[in-house]
Amino acid sequence: MTYALLYMGRYNLTVAKTSLGSLMSKEDFGDIFAVGTWVYGLSFLLNGPLTDRIGGRRAMLMSATGAGIVNLALGAFVQHALGSQSALYWPTLCLYAVNMYFQSFAAVAIVKVNAHWFHVRERGGFSGIFGTMIASGIFLAFTVNGWILDFTRPTGGVDETWWVFYAPGACLLAMVIVESLLLRDTPGLAGHADFDTGDAVTAKEGEVLSGWQLTLRILTHPVLIVIALIEFCTGVLRQGVMNWFPIYAKEVWKLESAHPLRTGSWEHAGGVFGLVAALVIGVAMIWSGTRMQGRTRRLAITLGTVVALFPFAFGGGWGGLLFVAGVIGGNLAGFCSDLFFQSRRGPSAAFFYALCAVCVGVMILTLTPDPEHWQALAVAVFLISISVIGTHGLLSGTASMDFGGRRAAATATGVIDGFVYLGTGLQALVLGHLTTKDWKFWPLFLLPFAIIGFLLCLRIWNAKPRSGGGH
Repeated sequence: MTYALLYMGRYNLTVAKTSLGSLMSKEDFGDIFAVGTWVYGLSFLLNGPLTDRIGGRRAMLMSATGAGIVNLALGAFVQHALGSQSALYWPTLCLYAVNMYFQSFAAVAIVKVNAHWFHVRERGGFSGIFGTMIASGIFLAFTVNGWILDFTRPTGGVDETWWVFYAPGACLLAMVIVESLLLRDTPGLAGHADFDTGDAVTAKEGEVLSGWQLTLRILTHPVLIVIALIEFCTGVLRQGVMNWFPIYAKEVWKLESAHPLRTGSWEHAGGVFGLVAALVIGVAMIWSGTRMQGRTRRLAITLGTVVALFPFAFGGGWGGLLFVAGVIGGNLAGFCSDLFFQSRRGPSAAFFYALCAVCVGVMILTLTPDPEHWQALAVAVFLISISVIGTHGLLSGTASMDFGGRRAAATATGVIDGFVYLGTGLQALVLGHLTTKDWKFWPLFLLPFAIIGFLLCLRIWNAKPRSGGGH
C-alpha cells in the first residue's frame, strides 16, 4: 500500500499538468519530469548499496517520510503560486527532484525485504504482486487524483491543483506509522524461520564490500547488464505511453473528464451496483477456485480476477485501465515464467516485448485527431501497458533478486531501476519537445526502443541464477 501511495505522489505531476493546462507547457512538464526521473535513476548508485547495508525497512520508512513531506511542500507552493501568479517552473523542478530522490528508496527497499521472503521458484508470483502494486499506484495517481481534482474543483476560477499533492503527502505520512509497526526485514525478525532462497551469491557470507565494489559487480554481471539495458527501453516505453496518452486525449481529442480514457465514471460500469456486484462475484469465484485443483483452480481464479477488475476497466478512467493492465501483465509474466520456462525470465519478457513492438506499429497506423475513432489507438496503448508493466515487474522486481542475491538485491534493483528512469527521463525530455511540434513523432520515437528491447530479451533467453556465484 505504501508503494502504491508513493506512485500516487510521483505521477501526480502528470495530473497537475493536465489540470494546469497552459500554465505548465509541455516543454516545462517534460523538463521537470526528466530532471526528476534522472535524479531518481542516479540516486540508485547511492541508495541501492545503502539499502543493502541498512535494510529494506529503514529505507522504506525514509522513502515514505521524505516523499510525504516534499509532496506537502509541493502542494503549499502550487497553492501559493496560483494565488499570486508566481512562476511555477524552477521551484516545481527543484521540489520534484527532491521528491524523486526519496522515492528512489522504495523499489530497492521492497525488493531487499522480499528477497528474504520468496524462494527463486516462487518469485514469478512475486512478479505478479509487484505488478499489482505498480498498477494500484497508477490507479491512485491518475484516477483517484483526478477524482480529487473533480471533488475540489470550484464553481469558477482555477482548479485547486494543490490537492493532488496534499492528499498523497498526508497518506504517506500516515503509512510511515503503519510500516514502522508491521514491516520486518526477514522472516526471522517476524518470528518465523529463515531459509535458503536459492538465488545467486553476489557477495559471500562474511565478505565485506564497499558500495562501489558491490555496484561494480552488478555492472559487470553479464546477465544483469543486459537486463538493465532492456529496462532502459522499458522506461522509455512505459512512460512514453502512460504519461503522454492522457495529455493527447485531452489536448488533441478534447475528451470530457468523464470519458473512459480520462478520469472515467462508474456509470460506465453500472454505477455502485455494478462495482459491488462485480467485486462480490469475482471474490466468490476466486474463493471457489482456491478449493479446486489443477487447471480448474487456475481457470476459476483467473476468471474471478477478470470479473472483479471489470468495473475498473470501464469506469475507472485511464488509471483504471492501467490498473487492469498492470494486474494482467504482472501476473501473466510471472505465471508464464514459473510455469512454462522453469523460472527463466527472458522468454516471458521477450513475448511481451514482441507484443509491444507490434502495438507501437499499430499506434503509428491509427494515430488520428478524430475523437470519434479512438478505439484502435486505445486498444494498442492498453496492450503496450500490459507488456511494459509486466516486463518491468518481472525484470526489476524479480530478476534483480534472482541474479543479485539476498545480499545485493537492493544494489541490483537500484542499478536496473536506475536504467528504467534514465530511459524515462530521455522520453520526457524528447517527447516534451517532439509532441509540441507534431504528435505524429510520438509513436515513431517509441518504435526503435520496442525492437531493441525485444532483441535484448533474446540474449537472456536461457539465463538462470547459479547459487554460489554471481557470474
